[in-house]
Amino acid sequence: MAELIDLVLLAMLALTALRVIFLRDLFAVVMLFGIYSFLSAAIFVSLDAVDVAFTEAAVGAGISTVLMLGTLALTERREKESRHHRKSMLPLLVVIATGAALLYGTLDMPPFGLADNPVHQHVAPRYIEQSPTEVGVPNMVTSVLASYRGYDTLGETVVVFTAAVGVLALLGIRRKVKRDTSEEASPGNGFTDHLVLRVIAKRIIPQIILFALYVQFHGDFGPGGGFQAGVIASAAFILYTLVFGLDDAADVVSPAVLRWLTPLGVLIYASVGCAALLLGGSFLDYSVLAADPVAGQHLGILLIELGVGITVFAVMLNIFYAFSSRAVRAV
Repeated sequence: MAELIDLVLLAMLALTALRVIFLRDLFAVVMLFGIYSFLSAAIFVSLDAVDVAFTEAAVGAGISTVLMLGTLALTERREKESRHHRKSMLPLLVVIATGAALLYGTLDMPPFGLADNPVHQHVAPRYIEQSPTEVGVPNMVTSVLASYRGYDTLGETVVVFTAAVGVLALLGIRRKVKRDTSEEASPGNGFTDHLVLRVIAKRIIPQIILFALYVQFHGDFGPGGGFQAGVIASAAFILYTLVFGLDDAADVVSPAVLRWLTPLGVLIYASVGCAALLLGGSFLDYSVLAADPVAGQHLGILLIELGVGITVFAVMLNIFYAFSSRAVRAV
């Protein structure tokens, strides 16, 4: 039964990808990309990779879709016709050759799912056997990403921070927006005449924020963590911006505050590593942060996950503010 579900999801992924290729309506393409991300998340759930599925659903189908819609507000909805009317077979041949090479490369791969595959004989057994006593976190994914692979996660957080720096350098954020009453709804103007949407948003947004806090501080025990919590929290304020307008959203969380929060998370993460060095341990070795090594691991993971959540939240909202302010200016 599980194999049948995987095959159905894979077929739906392939059909969605093929449909994206032939569509010229970019709005429909963005919607299909969101569907593609949800299907990918469903496959990850089927493979018992719930943390990865959570991230894919929140980032791929959630924030990425909103940011691509913001991009469309700055450009056009339909793809422009190619100036080259002569159809060339070269791109198709390149894709076929690349696909054939990838398929050929899979011939030497070990059978899927076998317990004695090389990937299961390297460091995975040590993580499984030692993480309960060394880290003491019930969620093994969190113990690996936040403790054993702390350097890697710090690098990912820096990459997210760098993305915000690049977007703000290119677009910037316009603090005040002149409302355009000719537009019924835009990212900056909000849905000023839609009472039902405004009432529902006021009821939903606090629950989204509460769920983000749950994901942030429950990542040690279940799926979640700073990345997912930051995205979910930013989604709440993005919804607020879409419904009430950019001016009102900037009064709640101003761009100036976001500019401080964006590097703050990275600094918290790096400071935890520096504190470990000052206490005689290695960089990002949380065991020395408390008298009990396991308690130190818990404290270190809590702090660095908080830093990740702050940076991801600020970066996502910064990028959306930048797109929204430019879209309103274009209107």
